Amino acid sequence: MRLTTKGRFAVTAMIDLALRQNSGPVTLAAISQRQQISLSYLEQLFGKLRRHELVESTRGPGGGYTLGRKAAEITVADIIVSVDEPIDATQCGGKENCLGEAGRCMTHELWAALNTRMVEFLDSVSLQKLVDEQIAKGVQIEDKPTVKRAISSMPVVKPIRVNAPNSVFALGNVFAKS
Repeated sequence: MRLTTKGRFAVTAMIDLALRQNSGPVTLAAISQRQQISLSYLEQLFGKLRRHELVESTRGPGGGYTLGRKAAEITVADIIVSVDEPIDATQCGGKENCLGEAGRCMTHELWAALNTRMVEFLDSVSLQKLVDEQIAKGVQIEDKPTVKRAISSMPVVKPIRVNAPNSVFALGNVFAKS
């Protein structure tokens, strides 16, 4: 079994979300910036997490994502399975047709037993445990998001409106009328 970036990124993003949701919904842009994960990739992952009710979304200004359940009730297995990450070490995907029509391979039971242990392990690790580990490591949780806004802090200076001709020809017309 190989855990792909899909599963890794989903777990990482969920830890980030769980760490910061106490100060309101967390934007995917903020998670993207902190964790160096593509925003469009996060949008795909969070769509799947939302369909599995692991996260809830809030639209509009001040919107973002919050956990759909308590962090202690969400397991790593829940997260990985929700983003369609298979937890399977068998060659046949558990269908017991490793050798096609000839049936199972000689090591099918070994890999099936490994699958069982992996699922048991990932199901025993809660999101809350991972959050607590990050806090114990001293992860800094900032109060305000570090996402750069398109709104400038500089005041907008409106141009002075001058009622004057804007070309040589318009200037000529002004003198012609006088």
